Amino acid sequence: MGASSSTANSTKVIENNTSPPSECPMHKGKDVKTDINANINTYPSECPMSQAAKPASECPMNKSSDAIDPTNMMPPPNQRPAPDQPFTLPTDRVQSSIPKAGTEDEKWVYPSQQMFWNAMLRKGWRWKDENIRPDDMKHIINIHNANNEQAWQEVLKWEALHACECMHPKLKRFGGKAQDYSPRARIRNWLGYELPFDRHDWIVDRCGREVRYIIDYYDGGSVDPNTHEFTLLDVRPAFDSFSAVWDRSKVAYWRWTSEKNTPSGSTAVHHTEESTQK
Repeated sequence: MGASSSTANSTKVIENNTSPPSECPMHKGKDVKTDINANINTYPSECPMSQAAKPASECPMNKSSDAIDPTNMMPPPNQRPAPDQPFTLPTDRVQSSIPKAGTEDEKWVYPSQQMFWNAMLRKGWRWKDENIRPDDMKHIINIHNANNEQAWQEVLKWEALHACECMHPKLKRFGGKAQDYSPRARIRNWLGYELPFDRHDWIVDRCGREVRYIIDYYDGGSVDPNTHEFTLLDVRPAFDSFSAVWDRSKVAYWRWTSEKNTPSGSTAVHHTEESTQK
């Protein structure tokens, strides 16, 4: 079901002389460095960049014109340049592949570079403290969007366990909780692993039933210039219903039996743990 140690495809293991399977989605990014790596972790979180500032999620954004959008707790999209902005930024927005609950076929829409810039300023970021270039914002947006597409695919893998119940789950709302570590993340930290740099809770509409997912974001190293992926995600349903407990128990059992049957000489790796040891 996925590559984090909590997702259903976690039953997979890495065999000798084979490439890591794409799981949920805790597979390692390619070790490719880019010029923006040094800047990425310095920007305030916008879903997800860092935990330097408590984030109000903008990933993806709604088109609401209300004062505060209850689905993402954000003010209306701000496409105007900031007063002291050193360069102009594009205002075009990209439609995600994530279906929006409460609509027939509408998809969530990602923020533009200008909206992302303004959101970072609201979190206390000051561009004068960074050596930022126009291309950096493009890369950040690409990473932001890739993270969310990746997270949604992992949610769908969990939702596949309920395909008979609901064939078309949709994202209803979400929020960032960078400083509110999940119990799983805290336990892992007590065991010596690093804490995630961000956390999101996504509420999925499973054909009328709300299901909460927790997404912990871990630093995956260098950014892959082709996929724009660098974050390792730990995606799983929250332990707030019997159904979620049952799903995670099944996946844990599948993973345990898979590892038990792993031939000697092969290397079984939990990608979440591998990533946090870096």
